[in-house]
Amino acid sequence: MNSEPQNILFICSDQHNRNMLGAHGHPNVRTPHLDRLAGEGVSFTNAYTNSPICVPARASLATGRYVHDIGAWDNAAPYTGERASWGHRLTEQGVDVTTIGKLHYRDSADDTGFPDQRLPLHVLGGIGDLLTLIRETGLPGANLSRKQVLAAGPGESEYTRYDRAIAAEAVRFLRDEAPAKEKPWALFVSFVTPHYPLIAPQEYYDLYNPEDIEIPHHYRLGERPSHPVVDEYRRLIGADDELDDSAVRNALAAYYGLCSFMDAQAGAVLTALRDAGLDKTTRIIYASDHGDSMGEHGLWFKSTMYEGSVAIPCMIAGLDLPKGVKINEPVSLVDVFPTLVEAAGVRLAPEDGDLPGRSLLPLARGEAWPKRIIFSEYHAAASITGFFMLREGDYKYIHYVDYPPQLFNLAEDPEESADLAGDPRFAELLGHFEQKLRELVVPEETDQLARKDQRRRLDLHGGREAVIAQGFKVPYTPAPQID
Repeated sequence: MNSEPQNILFICSDQHNRNMLGAHGHPNVRTPHLDRLAGEGVSFTNAYTNSPICVPARASLATGRYVHDIGAWDNAAPYTGERASWGHRLTEQGVDVTTIGKLHYRDSADDTGFPDQRLPLHVLGGIGDLLTLIRETGLPGANLSRKQVLAAGPGESEYTRYDRAIAAEAVRFLRDEAPAKEKPWALFVSFVTPHYPLIAPQEYYDLYNPEDIEIPHHYRLGERPSHPVVDEYRRLIGADDELDDSAVRNALAAYYGLCSFMDAQAGAVLTALRDAGLDKTTRIIYASDHGDSMGEHGLWFKSTMYEGSVAIPCMIAGLDLPKGVKINEPVSLVDVFPTLVEAAGVRLAPEDGDLPGRSLLPLARGEAWPKRIIFSEYHAAASITGFFMLREGDYKYIHYVDYPPQLFNLAEDPEESADLAGDPRFAELLGHFEQKLRELVVPEETDQLARKDQRRRLDLHGGREAVIAQGFKVPYTPAPQID
């Protein structure tokens, strides 16, 4: 079933843990605007990123392709437009596409399919974070995540100021420009919160009393699941011991505050859409590029295949879609490309025939949906090997090159406390998942391909030791200068 052309408002956040939404049942986090959107549309309760780190995730989101297909291995391999984006498809067929905020591509001058970029944030210097090319143990300064957790608290950061500017420009667009457009348009509004730094504006931090916040599940040393790749990740980010309970609760209060702050910015944009009378002719999508572990399993930040990091919130609304519906069928960011093409009423090109995703609109309407596998992969910072995730039905399988796999039944064990991979009763299921993985990608070859490309790019910048000597120039990509 094809859709009638409509406007598109796509609101994207950065590093939003799927559980940190009132609409997803969190008992504390206040997100009234996104909760209202969920009530007015369809929520996909098992949505995933295709790589739990910014630049690769956003390259997959733009192109509808997996990381290994486009070589976006890490935060120093930004999208340059070499493969078509959903922006290309819409603009070449007459739909005006405007982006406001974070894109995290190489440069605005590249033909990425987004000709009208406002307040864009791209990778630093057109290069990105070279230290994400270095994955071996012993990387100096790799406890950066620990330092950011300990620095959490109330206040303003360049990211909160940037998000306010993004929201203001989006409101201005919806108020002053969109009503005058005679053809359907697409607006991509991309916020940077609740991404680190964990500094929440005072009024939002004050929504949460740290003393009332529970310590995350499996945070204690005796509770944490052990796997050699995950254990090494904890060590590399400086999280292999326990922080004081007060530091953990304070960090969570700041993250909760940032979720509420981001929700308020999204709310301003959604209100402007309604005030302009455009909500009746606009399909609205909300998603995040990836999640964020917030202490559960003794993990912080992203970069793992646990649900906190790899799962994302995703919802879609419009007058022609059901209201207040939750869909459990697993989906992922590669589904966004065909979804936006259908929502805009334009066509895929012949070269899009091998896109792995599917439009979410039929699923949202309750139409028949073929059984399929959801895929994610990681090849970047603090990973001593390449690893891959498959989600099918209730089960999630994680394949580590040269290390034991993991297997979880998320219906029975949503907190991922029981790894079933060592249980002989699941040997056949493990074999099924590995076969499905190898139909998608040869993990050993892909791991070597990523490492070869990363060594090549290190050599372009003086080699491994020279890059290490430079250290972390910034803990996150700086926001652009705003008047």
